[in-house]
Amino acid sequence: MPQPPTPAPPDPRDGADGEVGRAVACVRAAVEGVFAALDDVRERTAVLIAGRTRAGRPLGKADLATLRPALFRRLGGLVAGIGFIAAPGLLEDAPWWLEWWQDDPSGRPVQLLRDLDPASSAFYDYTHWEWYTGPAGGAERTICGPYVDYLCTDEYSLTLSVPVTAGGGFAGVAAADVFVRRFEGEIVPVLREVPVPAFVISAAGRVVASNTARWIGGSVFRGEAGFETHPCGGLPLSLVAASTANGLWV
Repeated sequence: MPQPPTPAPPDPRDGADGEVGRAVACVRAAVEGVFAALDDVRERTAVLIAGRTRAGRPLGKADLATLRPALFRRLGGLVAGIGFIAAPGLLEDAPWWLEWWQDDPSGRPVQLLRDLDPASSAFYDYTHWEWYTGPAGGAERTICGPYVDYLCTDEYSLTLSVPVTAGGGFAGVAAADVFVRRFEGEIVPVLREVPVPAFVISAAGRVVASNTARWIGGSVFRGEAGFETHPCGGLPLSLVAASTANGLWV
């Protein structure tokens, strides 16, 4: 009597589309939450600047200090640091200024203080960083990194930023730091549900989070046969997932 055919082994790609879609949605939700915090900081800062302009009063460091309660509320979760970085010359009493706060194991926000004296050898010229040049150059949303933040936290980080405008001109940047380890803690469990190699990349192609040892965090993906790129909405992030059995699945 003929034997029934042996069923083919399950293809790990079966159902992958649904899991990829869920992973994309998870990335979007996490990052949109951080950008929502930045939109709040941007709006509050713009309103503050506009109010001082209407009153004919110069803006100073003490005025930016009124943002602190709102900044403190946004710290925690993915957000490890947040604040407003003033365009040079915006403030009357501080040509360069960061109203920047970080969370701390003590539970109390800690202010980041840097040498902002242009005459000093340790001067911190923040206008050269991508998280500043992106918004200053017209980008509505910028994600810088991942990179090791030697100047602030010594952590492997992402910095998300948006421009702040007032009176029709560029006034500075609202930005937030996200530690990659926190981002991975939220995203990698969802990536593990994808039955094929999958990883999140920045606009520059740098891997942020991954479910495969072949594409570890910090490596660069320049495109490869057998992989498909899935944009994460309007974010400068994408999810890359294997689409065919290419012999490199690990």
